[in-house]
Amino acid sequence: MRPMLLIRLLLAALCLAGLATAPARADITVDVNQAAVQPLPIAIPSFSGSAPYGDDIAKVITANLQRSGLFKPLDPATFTDNSLNVNQPPAFSAWKQINAQALIIGRTSLDADGRLHVDFALWDVFSQKQIPLTAAGGGMTLTSTPDNWRRVAHKISDQVYEKLTGEKGYFDSRVVFVAESGPKAKRVRRLAIMDQDGANPSYLTEGATQVFTPRFSAATQEITYMSLRDDGASLYLFNIETGRQETLGRFKGMVFAPRFSPDGNQVAFSIEERGNTDIFVMDLRSRALKRLTADPSIDTSPAYSPDGSKLVFNSDRGGSPQIYVMNADGSGQHRISFGEGRYTTPVWSPRGDLIAFTKQTGNTFHIGVMRPDGSGERILTTAYLDEGPTWAPNGRVLMFFRQQPGGSPRLWTVDVSGRVEQAEPYPGAADDPAWSPLLN
Repeated sequence: MRPMLLIRLLLAALCLAGLATAPARADITVDVNQAAVQPLPIAIPSFSGSAPYGDDIAKVITANLQRSGLFKPLDPATFTDNSLNVNQPPAFSAWKQINAQALIIGRTSLDADGRLHVDFALWDVFSQKQIPLTAAGGGMTLTSTPDNWRRVAHKISDQVYEKLTGEKGYFDSRVVFVAESGPKAKRVRRLAIMDQDGANPSYLTEGATQVFTPRFSAATQEITYMSLRDDGASLYLFNIETGRQETLGRFKGMVFAPRFSPDGNQVAFSIEERGNTDIFVMDLRSRALKRLTADPSIDTSPAYSPDGSKLVFNSDRGGSPQIYVMNADGSGQHRISFGEGRYTTPVWSPRGDLIAFTKQTGNTFHIGVMRPDGSGERILTTAYLDEGPTWAPNGRVLMFFRQQPGGSPRLWTVDVSGRVEQAEPYPGAADDPAWSPLLN
């Protein structure tokens, strides 16, 4: 067969987990019967050109692809081809000698208006052919302001990831979370946001109130979260692009665990009143409130399916916290988790194929996934305290927070195979992460 580099490495990893739904199409064979998928060797030289961002862009792309676990960026010290031109084929023999299977070539420039242009091309080293990045074929050009060079690097990473795996990328996205600081007796919890790789962190609230469970809308750059004050709890909407903030109103009882519907027009959340907790949904246009559960138990942590037709939630109506699914109008409530332990914080994958959750067995916590009917449960992580999973926009990576005995919570990621588990680069104490959709 003619060598190509359309490699579904990620689907191969999912086959190991029993999750792939379609056969991989590849000429460089990945043996799905192996215990682990071998990362693809890829060369990412510093981008040439007149703009001063070529080396930085290459380093961000390298870090993104390496952290995915599917790629093995090669050491730049081994690169011997110094005549790279984004418009010409490279010296393939030089890249074959270091076993590079894919090669990214880029060039930066500034136009007369000071805008940054980045041209890049992707090559299959062994077939000695260029991998088309556009419908017209050939490479691609991205244009931005110079201070936005990191987003350019993330967009290039997404293009490469998609072309070499057949899956959408997730690098040009952000994460909202709760940043913690101060002594334990007087902890300050501020709403914060950062790029998915931990860069550019900033605070959205000043810390005057305690904030919890921020959640991104899948349709807009808007979040909802809970704020705890001396006089009770309130739910807020926060538009990241405009900075506008508004409350969802006053409620009788404690309100918590808000989550947007996929179209961003509704928010589901829980209200606790006189010892009973039920799930409600509010239409953000009319502010009409509808009750979805009426069970004498704790029903909480609602999360919509990607098509908006169903909600997954947590309830102890069976004697211990378990995962339930219902239709979006509250009908058809039924339990889907039946393993040992306590199940909490369920959240539906953007792809609709999996539900992630937190599970406690004894004194140990886990992040796991199961299919929407409760079958195929798999544990991805195990630690003293792992909690609060959130999905990357491509539905193939989860972020959560982990805390060790006596330590502070930190952000971690794991892929759906459970094979690639690592600490998020953000260095501070943090919990309650929520991943944004891909940026426009």
